[in-house]
Amino acid sequence: MRKILIFLLPVFQLVTCTQPSKSVKTEEKLVNVPSFNSDSAYSFTQKQVEFGPRVPNTNAHDNCAVYLSSELKRFGAEVIEQKANLTAFDGTVLKSVNIIGSFNPKAEARVLLFSHWDSRPWADNDSKPENRKKPVMAANDGASGVGVLLEMARLLGKNSTEIGVDIIFFDSEDYGKPESAGGEPSEDTWCLGTQYWAKNPHIPGYTARYGILLDMVGATKATFFKEQASEYYAGNIVSKVWSQAKSLGFGQYFRDEKGGTITDDHIYVNKIAGIPSIDIIQYDPTSSSGFGTYWHTTHDIMENVDKNTLNAVGMTLMYVVYNEK
Repeated sequence: MRKILIFLLPVFQLVTCTQPSKSVKTEEKLVNVPSFNSDSAYSFTQKQVEFGPRVPNTNAHDNCAVYLSSELKRFGAEVIEQKANLTAFDGTVLKSVNIIGSFNPKAEARVLLFSHWDSRPWADNDSKPENRKKPVMAANDGASGVGVLLEMARLLGKNSTEIGVDIIFFDSEDYGKPESAGGEPSEDTWCLGTQYWAKNPHIPGYTARYGILLDMVGATKATFFKEQASEYYAGNIVSKVWSQAKSLGFGQYFRDEKGGTITDDHIYVNKIAGIPSIDIIQYDPTSSSGFGTYWHTTHDIMENVDKNTLNAVGMTLMYVVYNEK
């Protein structure tokens, strides 16, 4: 997706840590939170990458879709495959599928967790011109968020929550117009699967208390600043998530600092679907893009995915979700 970032903050040394399973005391009772397995999340991430770049209209994309859907079913989710032909900025028709897995589907109160699962078809940020027409492997930018959510799905299938949880893997997110195409840039050429779902939810009238987007959540020593569109639409959810991360010892990942404003899937879930949603997204102040130096390059590979970061994000979300009433 095209992301607009304005960050003016210095980089700090990070300390990684792995958090054991705990019980959290609420006002009413002790809540047992299943322990997030970062090895499992890493494996789910790696499996996606093994298919190759998951670019729409390719075999790798089709095979990965089958895998994601079958995993959600294996974990006990009610699965809907929302298929649609979506037209890209250049007229290409993208055979897309949003994959939705619902846990505790009869619960009225629901939380929405989402990430995109497709790969960018061009490594247009690569330092080598000869690589810029090659597809991106998308280990961090896509697969890491899906990997965390698949591990959460595995645990949700074994340990029920009081609320309903919907996990959505959005398609055709990263097919946005590159700068090399010329003409006026258009933010709406990105996040096509999300825009389609927001206008055509898998259940008529679908709503949720809030939504949380995971985007690029696997990099070594990643830092997540408070994205400003998230603060505008769902500041209370930003506070909830960042406070939970801090209480678990992950404050050096979830920085208590304002970030920039980012055009990402959460924008359309907020604007079109009307569900207050936030974006947990990496910011790297040492790179010119604001992300990892491998973002939208041929180097977005598994070597850039760290189990400690997956654990910090996964454990934080587990505590948030299991403490919802």
